[in-house]
Amino acid sequence: MPVPVPRQRAIPAVEGGQAQAATAVGGPVGSPLGGPPKNEAPRKDGTVEKHHGTPLTLLVIEDDPGGSTLVPELLDSAGNPIRVRTARNLTEAERLLTDDVHCILLDLALPAPARGDDHDELAVLKHVLQLAPRHAVLALTASGDAERGTEAVRVGAQDYLFRDELDSRLLSRAIRYAVERKRSDTAERRLAEGRVRAQENRRLERGLLPTPLLEGSALRFAARYRPGRSRALLGGDFYDVVRTADGTVHAMIGDVCGHGPDEAALGVELRIAWRALTLAGLCGDELLGTLQQVLEHERADDEIFATLCTVDIAPDGRRAGLCLAGHPAPLVARPGQPAQLLPYDNNGPALGLLPGARWPRMQVELGREWSLMLYTDGLIEGHIGAGRERLGQDGMVEMVRRQLGEGLRGEALLRAAVNEVRELNGGELADDVAVVLLDRAA
Repeated sequence: MPVPVPRQRAIPAVEGGQAQAATAVGGPVGSPLGGPPKNEAPRKDGTVEKHHGTPLTLLVIEDDPGGSTLVPELLDSAGNPIRVRTARNLTEAERLLTDDVHCILLDLALPAPARGDDHDELAVLKHVLQLAPRHAVLALTASGDAERGTEAVRVGAQDYLFRDELDSRLLSRAIRYAVERKRSDTAERRLAEGRVRAQENRRLERGLLPTPLLEGSALRFAARYRPGRSRALLGGDFYDVVRTADGTVHAMIGDVCGHGPDEAALGVELRIAWRALTLAGLCGDELLGTLQQVLEHERADDEIFATLCTVDIAPDGRRAGLCLAGHPAPLVARPGQPAQLLPYDNNGPALGLLPGARWPRMQVELGREWSLMLYTDGLIEGHIGAGRERLGQDGMVEMVRRQLGEGLRGEALLRAAVNEVRELNGGELADDVAVVLLDRAA
């Protein structure tokens, strides 16, 4: 008996809620709608990965004891046999549905599981799609029942086949088509999810790294932020600078422990809360105590904490108040004097560690002309070369002294500092780095 030539039919492919025309199994497996060319599959980043000699496995779910004779011999595009497993019900199918199964051939006439909806003709298909969301699914329906097959594709099957017209060549091509299309759909979904995550990160970044409010101030502002290698875009470092109505300039920099979107979101909340409380007139211990309450209410875990450094610079620019909550002390540089760290003897605990903690406000003299650098610990915790030794605060101070001696200021100084720390580390830093620089000229 001659083998019938596979024909083509139009089936709806549902993508983003829109029905589009797609070529059925008689079309070329390597067509755009069928995914990449045969023996190739997209990776997460959209590039193509080739498969050489990996046998495909088909799971047939049908309750006809003689049904397996419909597929006596199946070959993939490389001529290798396609392995076939047969399940007579959904219970057996769940047991046989291992990671090496690539495609499922489901008889839509199979009795559906008891779910209280006897009128849903595709209940069995919906159950299988929930059971195997990562697998390609082919729906098997009665000859001429194209409407039911089309509905099966709309629900989530990769294609449908007529039971009475099935032969080994047609089914082999349908399996290859379904597997490649499923791989292509999965890659597209991952790329779309990646774009959404990037958009969310950009929104978080705008919250973490705001535009300073310094209108009317003679101080110059510069900042630099560099994410660590373990994050795609950002972590939990944040900073802000505002000038209040009395002429005082308030600056802060902080770091939420841990990395990821939750920590970044908490950093955004703390920064916005700090700006609102500062503009409302709070500072020092009162402000930090309120921020600790915000952190305690918003954090996802009781062990999450945040370090913080706040500075309020008097309107005349000659002195400042300093509060440290488990954070490294700022660095100050003055003409004719070596750069040095501001006092940190009264450093209070990080926010979220001790209920009822206090954070003393230290008064420091800045002078007529100065540069004040606030930073997160990512700047000082990088390694020096291949060993375990870290740069540390002393190493950072020496580095900045040398760079100042070379005439670097403002953005150029921050860029040189961050780049040198990275070079000393032998590559990207493990932690995020945020640096803020305020300058006052005589």
